[in-house]
Amino acid sequence: MIKILLVDDHAVVRMGLSMLLSTHPDIHVVGEASEGNEGIRKALDLKPDVVVMDLSMPHGKDGLSATSELKKLMPEVNILILTMHDDEEYLFRAIQSGAAGCILKSAPHDELLSAIQTVASGDAYLHPTATKRLMEEYLGSLKQGRTDTFNLLSDREKEVLTLIAKGFSNKEIAEKLVISVKTVETHKGNLMEKLQMKTRPELVAYAVKKGLLGYGL
Repeated sequence: MIKILLVDDHAVVRMGLSMLLSTHPDIHVVGEASEGNEGIRKALDLKPDVVVMDLSMPHGKDGLSATSELKKLMPEVNILILTMHDDEEYLFRAIQSGAAGCILKSAPHDELLSAIQTVASGDAYLHPTATKRLMEEYLGSLKQGRTDTFNLLSDREKEVLTLIAKGFSNKEIAEKLVISVKTVETHKGNLMEKLQMKTRPELVAYAVKKGLLGYGL
């Protein structure tokens, strides 16, 4: 039995998904939440196998921030992002946040069921259009000799990068992350070395391009 937690800010959508999933004998909806923070609390309490997470939730914590935080608290949980945005930038951000899969809200019902079963088994799921775009992006990078060093950054370095982009000083970052100013400076130096950048504005521009300003820290 696959235990599901639904996180979406629209009650009608949650009800529709719950009714659909209840028709499958191997799937059981154990709870619902209307925004990211509530979703995190319920996930910690209910221990679902899969969290179906809406990407855009204007009230409370958004889907990407909630996914990133939940994966830190529950690395074993599989998160399937549900989105209406057929856009590669959202796709990349979903993957970077730790989601096991991404599916469009317009996808057929059987595709949603297949996606849930796929991520529940520990595999990744991307809708066909997304897979094609990822391959094109990857092949394009190889042809141009480009490599993305984002994945070389540690979780702490990504947190520091996000806070730098949001305009926090080294002292403020140290207080927010409960570390020393010297440690912040070390992380900043490592960021510049790994990303081959020399100035703070370059770091900010990179963070904006990666969509890190939307992350809740």
